[in-house]
Amino acid sequence: MMILGLVLVLHSPLASQGGGPAVPDEPQTSGEADKSASIDEKALRQALAVVGLQFTDSELAQMLPVVLDRLNEYAAMGERSIENSVAPAFIFRPLETNRVSTMGPMIAREALPDVKRPDDLRELLWAEIPVLASLIHSRQVSCLEMTRLFLDRLREVDAMLHCVISYTEDRALQQAKTLDEELAAGKYRGLLHGIPYGVKDLCAVKGTRTSWGATPYKDQVIEVDATVVKKLDEAGAVLVAKTTLGALAMGDVWYGGKTLSPWNMEHGSSGSSAGSAAAVGAGALPFAIGSETLGSIVSPSTRCGNSSLRPTAGRVSRFGAMALSWTMDKIGPICRSLQDTALVLDAIEGADGLDLDGVDRPFEVPGSMSIVGCKIGYSPAAFERAEDHQTVLDELRELGAELVEIELPDYPVWPMMTILFAESAAAFDELTCSDLDDELVEQGPQAWPNSFRAARLIPAVEYIRAQRLRTMLMREMASALSGVDAYLAPAGDFKTLGVTNLTGHPSLVAPCGFQEDRMPRALTIIGHPYDEARLVALGSAWQRSTAYHVKRPELPVADR
Repeated sequence: MMILGLVLVLHSPLASQGGGPAVPDEPQTSGEADKSASIDEKALRQALAVVGLQFTDSELAQMLPVVLDRLNEYAAMGERSIENSVAPAFIFRPLETNRVSTMGPMIAREALPDVKRPDDLRELLWAEIPVLASLIHSRQVSCLEMTRLFLDRLREVDAMLHCVISYTEDRALQQAKTLDEELAAGKYRGLLHGIPYGVKDLCAVKGTRTSWGATPYKDQVIEVDATVVKKLDEAGAVLVAKTTLGALAMGDVWYGGKTLSPWNMEHGSSGSSAGSAAAVGAGALPFAIGSETLGSIVSPSTRCGNSSLRPTAGRVSRFGAMALSWTMDKIGPICRSLQDTALVLDAIEGADGLDLDGVDRPFEVPGSMSIVGCKIGYSPAAFERAEDHQTVLDELRELGAELVEIELPDYPVWPMMTILFAESAAAFDELTCSDLDDELVEQGPQAWPNSFRAARLIPAVEYIRAQRLRTMLMREMASALSGVDAYLAPAGDFKTLGVTNLTGHPSLVAPCGFQEDRMPRALTIIGHPYDEARLVALGSAWQRSTAYHVKRPELPVADR
């Protein structure tokens, strides 16, 4: 059995059918003649023998094209000169910067809204956290009622979307009962008191399966609570289900099927936080916990119309969660509104001494603010590639923001994903060497089993080269963003996604319209490291001026 590591996820929003890392149309090369022509399956077999491995003929046939592409990718990275003084970015820390914000002051967070219990509690399925919290705090709706409401809704939509791996009903009902008793005794834990939620099934929960979405681990029980679950327990949130993820945090295909988008069930929900995003998007959970290595919050949130937050790397402890890439994994909330993301982050952030990359930095849930005069960077080329996103630029200008044309540093981002491929293969080397990887549903050239095998031949020198390039990238990224408060990009822009996951910058994702097939499109807003409060305040100011996030998908059970 694999040893439980520090954490998390992956997925790219550009992968076909929502699965796997995004692959450029053509491999990036150094421009030199391909020197790999002499490498064939015989040579590959001999190379594997040197490190004591044997694979089948079909596995070797899958590996060979990937290995040949990797040689060209190494050459692309080799074109960048690196000073001897450049150190690799490991253990990973995002680069903090000293800068003066042009954003105005934030107004203190508003008190709970004054709301009345609706005649039909199902009207609350789409409510934001402060509304639900007000009804619980005033004892108009009990924690038990709220828990049963969302459990019932979750079962309705799960039958269509396949978004749940395990229900934690007994645990949830006992939690809710205890929380009602506390309220009766005058104890209130805060805005998450009695609020139901789901957690991606890569996070361990005592007494519950933690399957990682993968057949070899579908009966696995890890008798610890992930730190993020512990902190939400302390905040009074009620765990009702463990949500689906693509096997080993890639895509939306798991051992039980494919998780679908509530907006158009001809589409998968993308991955790998597939179930968390689908359930929130379908009005079945007020919020859920997802994770990201290379798009696993951004991509499914785009497909499912969520407002979500990928925090600064290290802001949220990954202890008790599946490890995929120790230097790229991040945990964050998937919600109905950007303001809700701050309420959840407030509960789960902070170092615990168990995640070696964990950091403590000040965070306070922001209130509203004006963004008049706020400087927001954007790349005209990115918005030209996504013309339907350009209305957002006009919306921000109308709110008084100053848009500044900038370009992110030009680095060989895809070849630098050598970091991800090497670390993920190391995280699941036992699976590869035991041949249990054959049990995974996805077995294509870009699927994990083949990626893990091919990664066994990544030279250590190339892994370190990629990490040193990463250090250089972080420095240049700090310089590029030094004159703006945030950076704006369409959610499908791979350069932005790849760069910011390598640098560890926080990112908001939120709906900004719809495509012809009814699928949402989304915007990402990138903030400075550990500056999530201002980032959420900025994003919320824009979001409150639109109605994109309050739209509902037309599910068959929506009006029952």
